[in-house]
Amino acid sequence: MTPQQKVVDVGRGIRLCYEQFGDPVDPPIVLIAGLGQQLHSWPIGFVTALAERGYHVIRFDNRDVGRSTHLSFPPPNPLAILRGGSHPRQYHLGDMARDTVGLLDALGYRDAHLVGISMGGMIAQTVTAHHPGRVRSLTSIMSNTGAPRIGRPALSTWLRMATRRPPRTRADAVEQAVRMFKHIGSHGFPFDEAWIREKAGTDWDRDPTSDGVARQLAAIFASGDRTRELGHIDVPTLVIHGDRDKMVHPSGGAATARAIPGARLQIITGMGHDLPAGAWGRLIDAITEHTSLAKLEEQL
Repeated sequence: MTPQQKVVDVGRGIRLCYEQFGDPVDPPIVLIAGLGQQLHSWPIGFVTALAERGYHVIRFDNRDVGRSTHLSFPPPNPLAILRGGSHPRQYHLGDMARDTVGLLDALGYRDAHLVGISMGGMIAQTVTAHHPGRVRSLTSIMSNTGAPRIGRPALSTWLRMATRRPPRTRADAVEQAVRMFKHIGSHGFPFDEAWIREKAGTDWDRDPTSDGVARQLAAIFASGDRTRELGHIDVPTLVIHGDRDKMVHPSGGAATARAIPGARLQIITGMGHDLPAGAWGRLIDAITEHTSLAKLEEQL
């Protein structure tokens, strides 16, 4: 059963919608979603399996998507996105990291394990680098450092994104999602079209707008190359990447692992830019082994 969604004030005029799974006394793991993705982009089966391993799991909508606060200024055009936005109120990954820390504060957690996927990995990295003492361990999945020409989409993916028009109906949104994930998804695992359709439909039902995606993408470009700041991260870090990722080239994961002192890189064969059910076992094993090692290191 999916728990009740709640909305909480995290400061600076931002309210985040979140859900919690598992026993509140267990160690907290915060799951941070990717660009334009809502909290349910972390599949319910994945989340509950993680909770069953003895963790209190939190997933949430980042600002500008789902049921969290949407900014009111106009979205940047494509050229402005590449410049990091054009509006004085344009935010960056540091602002989104502060949202995440604000969520920890609102829920009463001094610190937590962070697991971020794609843009969520960038946010998790930024929380860890900017807010010492708030992160027990970091797991960055299919993400990058923001360095030029590293971890970038394949040309075929760029073309799809450049020619994609905002959906006008729920049915259109669902079909667009199916086409995109057939392209960027995990070609080494079965494609779960039924789940993609369900997820895309829920996306539309919760938030039929699309303005926030452009503002989030501008936030990534506004943050630039984060390689140097990642060198200041001093918590146990696991970097996971699929070898068939057409959205964030695997070089992004390799660069992330090189930038963070002591980080470990794990490549999952056949995985693209999604969370295929066939890889859940390996992913959950990797995350829980990593967090257990982090706890052991704290005790030594």
